[in-house]
Amino acid sequence: MAIGREMKRRARAAVVPVFFFALAGYFGWSAAHGDHGLLAFAQRKALLVQAQADLSRMQARQADWERKVAALGDHHLDPDLLNERSREMLNLSNPHDILVPYPQGDKLY
Repeated sequence: MAIGREMKRRARAAVVPVFFFALAGYFGWSAAHGDHGLLAFAQRKALLVQAQADLSRMQARQADWERKVAALGDHHLDPDLLNERSREMLNLSNPHDILVPYPQGDKLY
């Protein structure tokens, strides 16, 4: 009987530490793997880097298009851009241009 009482006493004494250890383990796991944990933070950081690279690339494209649109305005007409667009739309070439034929089914780019 003394052994049974000793085991019950030790079991009661171990309940509280085991509970708090399990609680600490739960919060530790949640801090690493939860929705707002360390792994999610690393994934969001990688997405942020990718989004910033996309933003800089798109800003460069936007600046290029703004430059082209500004060159087509009434106040300023870029002769090179006008020449390029007119040749493209009329399907004409300059006599000094070098033409490289390619098969009809293949795309140039």
